[in-house]
Amino acid sequence: MTTLVDLRSDTVTRPTDAMRAAMLAAPLGDDVFGDDPSVNALQAKIAELLGFEAALFVPTGTQSNFCAILAHCQRGDEYIVGQMAHCYRWEGGGAAVFGSVQPQPLDHQPDGSLALADIEAAIKPDDAHFARTRLLALENTLGGKLLPMDYMEQATRLAAQRGLARHLDGARLFNAAVAQAAQRGTGALDEARRIAQCFDSVSVCFSKGLGAPVGSALCGSRELIARAHRVRKMAGGGMRQAGMLAAAASHALAHHIDRLAEDHALARRLAEGLAGIDALKVEAPQTNLLFVDLMGEAQARSAELLAHLKQQGVLATGLYRLRFATHLDVDAAGVDRAIGAIRSFFAH
Repeated sequence: MTTLVDLRSDTVTRPTDAMRAAMLAAPLGDDVFGDDPSVNALQAKIAELLGFEAALFVPTGTQSNFCAILAHCQRGDEYIVGQMAHCYRWEGGGAAVFGSVQPQPLDHQPDGSLALADIEAAIKPDDAHFARTRLLALENTLGGKLLPMDYMEQATRLAAQRGLARHLDGARLFNAAVAQAAQRGTGALDEARRIAQCFDSVSVCFSKGLGAPVGSALCGSRELIARAHRVRKMAGGGMRQAGMLAAAASHALAHHIDRLAEDHALARRLAEGLAGIDALKVEAPQTNLLFVDLMGEAQARSAELLAHLKQQGVLATGLYRLRFATHLDVDAAGVDRAIGAIRSFFAH
């Protein structure tokens, strides 16, 4: 095939021509000295957009969550988090390994939430036998699912009443905001700020659906961001002429938020195109991530299926449960090609 339909993740996007132009035109300084104007502009922009005092530009979402947890917690503290949350399961245990901060993972409910009763029960008493519970960490979206707004308000209110700080891994916050805006008939920026204001800190990723080549931001109070800045330095996250990367993120914020609705529509198109295949159980997507379970004898053919798709110019990931991500570099023709490739595999 001359072109690939890469559905492995929304991290595979390439900068658009307009984004590349913005990167080349970015005024630069040295961000370690705090004088890169493009980084400073991005930090001010994302903080204002989400309603916080300050923000910190970091290379990755993993480092953003790491800086947040260590800014909120000290050695011997713990954070409450979901079993499938990225900052617990897929970030190398960094908070525990480098920060001596203990995670307290909880099981998820079917909608991705953590039961309020489970959160309440996990908060440790003030006793020397226990780690000190200091933080509740939630994720939106989680596996492409939108956390209900009323749930987030209740969970974060409970945490605050119990003296806990609240952190949101909002790697796909703007996907959540676009989906929530569609439900409520409001604007995506309004919903992003509404979600963010439930929390004391929010991590936002620019290199997923927003299409920047790299980078995340951590938002919070000036005091919290000052602590996070120190953690970023220890973690080796200080970059020099980082303005070229920050300019890509600023361009994404200005031009790539509302278009996330197109990715959500393409995920639905893919789901509808796979409906009716007996070997597949298709989970209705809420945003840009589609999960498909292989059923029965099809489970033994997962590697064969992925190889067939690759031969047809379609890339995907998974084993018994496949994940497809729509994004900036996938169009309707690409989705239809993926549907055709999958259907042809199960036709014989």
